[in-house]
Amino acid sequence: MKPAEIYGNVFYNEDCITGAATHIPDGSVDLIITDPPYGIKGDKLHQHYNRNEKFVIDGYVEIPEDKYADFSLTWIKEAERILKPGGSIYIVSGYTNLYHILHALYQTNLEEINHIIWKYNFGVYTKTKYVSSHYHILYYQKPGKRRTFNLESRYGTCEKTEDGRSLNYRDREDVWIINREYKPGKIKNKNELPYKLLKKIIQYSSNEGDLVCDMFLGGFSTATVAIGLNRRCTGFEISETMFRAKTREIGQSSVIKPGFMIPELRKPIIKNLENQGNSWTSHEEDYLFTRYRELRQSGQNKKDIIEIIGEELGRGRWSIEKAIKKMEKKD
Repeated sequence: MKPAEIYGNVFYNEDCITGAATHIPDGSVDLIITDPPYGIKGDKLHQHYNRNEKFVIDGYVEIPEDKYADFSLTWIKEAERILKPGGSIYIVSGYTNLYHILHALYQTNLEEINHIIWKYNFGVYTKTKYVSSHYHILYYQKPGKRRTFNLESRYGTCEKTEDGRSLNYRDREDVWIINREYKPGKIKNKNELPYKLLKKIIQYSSNEGDLVCDMFLGGFSTATVAIGLNRRCTGFEISETMFRAKTREIGQSSVIKPGFMIPELRKPIIKNLENQGNSWTSHEEDYLFTRYRELRQSGQNKKDIIEIIGEELGRGRWSIEKAIKKMEKKD
């Protein structure tokens, strides 16, 4: 089947290994997000997704267990090739073949950033062992340039919960509790990633206009969110049935347009710190020394002192904490 072009984004009805080698130049992709086949027979996947199979598109393609290791190494090597230096890749994996994916990654020059746990609702029911209710998200980068990580894309570092905890810190912890999305009566792939999860990855690890690639498009969730957040997108889907259905659905949608998800995004509250990133002057260090003792003597706790001095000096919390530790060592 011919490639499909949607808003200038080209998608290929091919396997990702030969497809990427043919169509994607070296070092051209900013971000890869992908959910490779799990090495579980397709007729058993419904057990992991608790859904009515009559709404699931036929044509889901699995990889035989004895070929999974070689398959993983081949496609991951291709992903490494097409990533830009400084580009990021997120691979979603169940436990069954996690070893093979990790082993493949170790044979590349890609560098590990985080091993994220995605905790979801409605795990696989069992009476004889603990319920499996999470997947692994392997976050790696291609070295060579500074990696995109938009620290305040979702929450400003100054934003706090009612009990004073950092919303930014909480959002960036490596255990993500995100429910699966169920679309009753809608045609879907065997396994689809929720939009909420994809939005989070794309917001943190790319900018508008960047090129996002999904090596295994499946239900085109990554493509939909990438388009919705005004990123460029490409990818591969080997199932002609799935490819035809999803490209038609997206292409004919009156809702899915470039940037259509941006208005619904939460607006982070960001404080512009005038001295953030600048070297400390001797005047600032003297001020910190005097002001810190003054506030301690007045009965203020350390947490509040850091916030007060940060506001006064136009510096972030971590910078103030580091300077205080340095000052305390001298005493």
